[in-house]
Amino acid sequence: METIRFDIDADGIATLTIDVPGQSMNVIGPDFLADLDTAITRIASEEGIKGAVIASGKDSGFMAGMDLKYFGSMLASADGQRPAPTAIFDNVFVLNQLFRRLETAGKPVACAIEGTCVGGGFELALACHRRFVGDSPKTQLGLPEILIGLFPGGGGSQRLPRIMGVQASLMYMLQGKLFRPAEAAMMKVVDGVVPQGTAAAAAKEWVKANPTASTQPWDVKGFKVPGGAGGFNPAFVQTMAGALPMTLKQTQRNMNAPIALLSAVYEGITLPMDRAIRIESKYFAKVAADPQASNMIRTLFVNKQAAERGARRPKDEPKAPTTKLAMLGAGMMGAGIATVAAQAGMDVVLFDRDQAYAEKGKAHVEAVLSKRLGRGMTPEKMAATLARVTPTTDYAALAGADFVIEAVFEDVAIKAEVTKQVEAVLGADTIFGSNTSTLPITKLANAWSKPENFIGVHFFSPVEKMPLVEIILGEKTGPAAIAKALDFVAQIKKTPIVVHDSRGFYTSRSFGTYVQEGAELVGEGINPALIENAGKQLGMPTGPLAVSDEVSIELGVKIMTAAKKELGDAYVPQGSDYIMLKMVEADRLGRKNGKGWYDYPEGGKKHLSPVLGDLFPRADAQPDVEEVKERLLYRQLIECARCFEEGVLETPEDGDIGAIFGWGFAPYTGGPFSHMDTVGIAHVVAVLDRLAAAHGPRFAPTAQLREMAANGATFYRPVPSRAAA
Repeated sequence: METIRFDIDADGIATLTIDVPGQSMNVIGPDFLADLDTAITRIASEEGIKGAVIASGKDSGFMAGMDLKYFGSMLASADGQRPAPTAIFDNVFVLNQLFRRLETAGKPVACAIEGTCVGGGFELALACHRRFVGDSPKTQLGLPEILIGLFPGGGGSQRLPRIMGVQASLMYMLQGKLFRPAEAAMMKVVDGVVPQGTAAAAAKEWVKANPTASTQPWDVKGFKVPGGAGGFNPAFVQTMAGALPMTLKQTQRNMNAPIALLSAVYEGITLPMDRAIRIESKYFAKVAADPQASNMIRTLFVNKQAAERGARRPKDEPKAPTTKLAMLGAGMMGAGIATVAAQAGMDVVLFDRDQAYAEKGKAHVEAVLSKRLGRGMTPEKMAATLARVTPTTDYAALAGADFVIEAVFEDVAIKAEVTKQVEAVLGADTIFGSNTSTLPITKLANAWSKPENFIGVHFFSPVEKMPLVEIILGEKTGPAAIAKALDFVAQIKKTPIVVHDSRGFYTSRSFGTYVQEGAELVGEGINPALIENAGKQLGMPTGPLAVSDEVSIELGVKIMTAAKKELGDAYVPQGSDYIMLKMVEADRLGRKNGKGWYDYPEGGKKHLSPVLGDLFPRADAQPDVEEVKERLLYRQLIECARCFEEGVLETPEDGDIGAIFGWGFAPYTGGPFSHMDTVGIAHVVAVLDRLAAAHGPRFAPTAQLREMAANGATFYRPVPSRAAA
């Protein structure tokens, strides 16, 4: 066996040590499944084996889920076409069959968990008769599949409710929430929390002491699900009756997996396990066969991990970790960047023009760390992290910094002055990063003597929570700067995308169209409530008007004014320009002054302002919600496509990751490029042509989209002319 080492001790206890070669973390693939099949056969058939312990041979943890390359192969036949539903069922049912054989092999099996144990790895643990976990604050257990468009498909949707009850298990599975060891023990998901490194010994002791404990509770006659189950149990009926509408509301009916999970639990929970796992596999196969799951897996897992592992990093550049960061600007963004950098072990010089502002920035760091006390943060770690942050107004204090990030006021002249002052201290060989969200990097780089060492490093607010960093290349940005910026992003454990220079780059530019189209709709007299609900039903985290208030209507007008001044006659006016100006003239600036599209009564709940009806009279005829959703969606799609055609984006992978993690583009689609590929480029062009005819050239398809439609190409299968370029 290549993935499992099988040892038998003097007491007849077999230890199965999982160590999948070529993988940093154990994953489930065809070799592992074949080896597990062989191991189960030996456990069941050899009289000398009295029981078994399953453990990991890797320091990285016990086991993650399915190898997603293997998962993809299960959904494709030899000719590359999607197999029949029955074939998909047979493919996914293999795992359920193996785990069922394990728990009915007639010998006690205990699982020894050290480190991460999630997805299919956790389902393997649930199929064992006892689970022991080494106590570590880094250890996490659970079933997070829902977060990538799937649900537990290795018996997890049937075993977890039978262990901890239907209501509690659904709370974890529907959210993809993970357990810490003590929490898992409290919920009876594991049977023992032992000192780290001793789980295997504890598991072996249990097997030795319990040679006949080879039957799962649900296989014992008279077993009852904790809390009850079945159509005649009031608690179960109430749980399921509440779970469905709550899930539909939270997902806006866009996600397949949560509904399939509820169906699998509802139908399977009162059946014998052999039938229950078939129910689970039936629904799992249906979800897996839909493009939604493969799109989400590709973007939210495969491509995200590839980006974090340096997919866009210049291969020949040596590693360039940051040890001392010069953070220019101690406002909300600067203080947030200082926080994550200090947490990553860097020394941070937090510079601002006023000492009080610099001190306020450090106070922000302290406030963030204080909230984490007791959740992995100790007073000692907090003190050490804070000691790494030095607030200052003295440029000389920046000496020795090996990376600079600037987050000062969004004005070219102010940024240029600060840039020159820093170069006088550090020299132009130091890599300089600007956190601007809209100003062209190529222009800002003119203030640095070596523009090849100048790069955009665009964070999102709040920095501590938002996972994305947009790396922007100016016309002259060199490979050393790219490597330095990406190494920094890796140090602070965030997800990078790499784009080329453009006003607004990729994320701000494309996100802005969502807000602009919302304003256009208001200007046309469309009911603001309809617009907001359409945005949320589309799968966006909030409506376009609400998010406009949050980022500030006034800021949008300032950006528009700066763009007009910069571009002159080349500026293309938008219908939303007038609407936003009218809002600012009415002193409706957004949440910051308590009135924008919404009113924000002190001590009360925000609500759409009735003043909007006076500023923008309501049209007699209102569109249906699908029409509004279509406009909000396709206005974003066409801007993303323009970014691709113009070379702002090099890859659809960056486009999908940036959209979902940057501005919350509907995650169930896998991102704008995955979505266009899925519905078909020809369909996208037809819809855009219709919208352009009705609402203007902002919807006009790009030449590249038309070419792709004619060639039958997709973004993930590039247009031949682009690939050859």
